[in-house]
Amino acid sequence: MGIIMNLNFKKEDLIFQKEVKDFINDNLSHITKKKTEEGYHLSKEDMVNWYNKLSTKGWMAPNWQKKYGGTNWTVTQRYIFNTECAEASAPDGEYTFGVTMVGPVLIKYGTIEQKEYYLPKILSNTHWWCQGYSEPGSGSDLASLSTKAEKVKGGYKVNGTKTWTTMAHFADMMFILVRTSTKGKPQEGISFMLLDMKSDGVSVKPIITLDGSHYINMVYLEDVFIPNKNLIYEENEGWTVAKYLLGHERTNNAQVASSKKALSKIRKIAKLEIDGRYSLIKDKRFMDKLSKCDTRLQALEYDLLKAISNEIKGISPSAEANMLKIRGSEIQQELTELVLEASGYYAYSDQSNTIDTGMNEPIVGPSWSSTSAQKYFDMRKTTIYAGSTEIQKNILAKMVLEL
Repeated sequence: MGIIMNLNFKKEDLIFQKEVKDFINDNLSHITKKKTEEGYHLSKEDMVNWYNKLSTKGWMAPNWQKKYGGTNWTVTQRYIFNTECAEASAPDGEYTFGVTMVGPVLIKYGTIEQKEYYLPKILSNTHWWCQGYSEPGSGSDLASLSTKAEKVKGGYKVNGTKTWTTMAHFADMMFILVRTSTKGKPQEGISFMLLDMKSDGVSVKPIITLDGSHYINMVYLEDVFIPNKNLIYEENEGWTVAKYLLGHERTNNAQVASSKKALSKIRKIAKLEIDGRYSLIKDKRFMDKLSKCDTRLQALEYDLLKAISNEIKGISPSAEANMLKIRGSEIQQELTELVLEASGYYAYSDQSNTIDTGMNEPIVGPSWSSTSAQKYFDMRKTTIYAGSTEIQKNILAKMVLEL
């Protein structure tokens, strides 16, 4: 039988909800809030300031076990926290790779020494992490990666290139997949390691995305030394670690709370009259697309709650992580398409610098339309990163249908 979700808040849940609301009101910068509301990319300073507040409160890592610094929240509390953060336009943790990805890996596969050293630095935001998975010509098919780690005295010498590396230009550390053997199946020669980004031989070059932003990079590795103590689990067993991490990454990429906030915003937009035109709420075609998106999002939310419930019980994400990633990515794209359609000709204006100059410059058209084109372009990535939709469907076919 399936898990039945009871989302009727108890008295203690309502008390917790008020605590979360009060915390956000007292700690979220109005500039950060405005940037998030209007669809602008946040700076590292914006994100770290917010994450430091969470860290001080002890709310930095809801997905971790209590003994490692987690919150020990119930499914309902996790739901309340994510929902309230989205409603208040607080940063959603998309770039906290230390908390959402490498932290759970260290908790499951790390040595005592690795946990004692890295976990506190993740919780305190002392270390900012990036992910070294994709390579030129080796993205969704990670087993074909070619970055080589050669055994040397005291560790490994690494040579290769990583691409689409989010926030690498800010990162202190990278968790990286490298090839340590060419024998057997491709997956059998991969190792999972931790790389200090300040190491000799590491160079980071920007990749400018379609929306004109810089948050992804190329990372070049030339004779970079990684000590033995930075190997996670065992040599040539990195594929096991990588699969575990990807399950957490794909679950996080569902982005349900932020999508619900975006959907609510579109419903409000649909009621507005723009330049004397009739409101979109009278456009049956537009409202039909909005309603279908709403239905899919509700179904996605129930699946995510089940995944969170399993995570709390210690059950790692499996096939549901792939399904969450597929549908979550599609919904994020649908939402930006709807805002773009609602913006009409105002979507053509480039107003990307308005908010960074103190938000004193006049915005042409409705404020919510000022980044609609940029967000539309940016969201084209969602069905590609963390494993493209096509790859996810192939994985599901093998896992669920046993093909």
